[in-house]
Amino acid sequence: MKEVQIYSENRKAYYDYNVLEKFEAGLVLLGFEVKSIKSGHMSLAGSYVIFRQGEPYLIGSKVAPYQPNNTPEGYIQERERKLLLSKKEINYLSGRSSEKGFSLVPLKIYEKSGRIKLEFGLAKGTKKYDKKEKIKKRDIEREIQRELS
Repeated sequence: MKEVQIYSENRKAYYDYNVLEKFEAGLVLLGFEVKSIKSGHMSLAGSYVIFRQGEPYLIGSKVAPYQPNNTPEGYIQERERKLLLSKKEINYLSGRSSEKGFSLVPLKIYEKSGRIKLEFGLAKGTKKYDKKEKIKKRDIEREIQRELS
């Protein structure tokens, strides 16, 4: 089986949120956006998933033009991109994301069976003291590794 190619990752999401569940969705993209993503010109930093009229959308992600001189007029890098999910997943996620404290956070963009997919997670925000604790724990583990080697 072919290895999954990851094009963009949102590492900060794991620091800012506790990811409870992960989901996979297809994206509605333009042809040159696919080429741009495959060449690594996409950023998930600061993006999120919302529901508008019962449809899921990826907001705030940037896809730079593949060839800036050949980009169609009026192309917006940060446009909303529709996600492709089953009705069952849409109903479940729209209910869960509307609960207090829950967010839908994009985690990574990758290719699977020739299609561009988005992995996003149902997440709950991390408290400031939890972040500090996580940093302390990581530092202690690093120190232990240094002492052992």
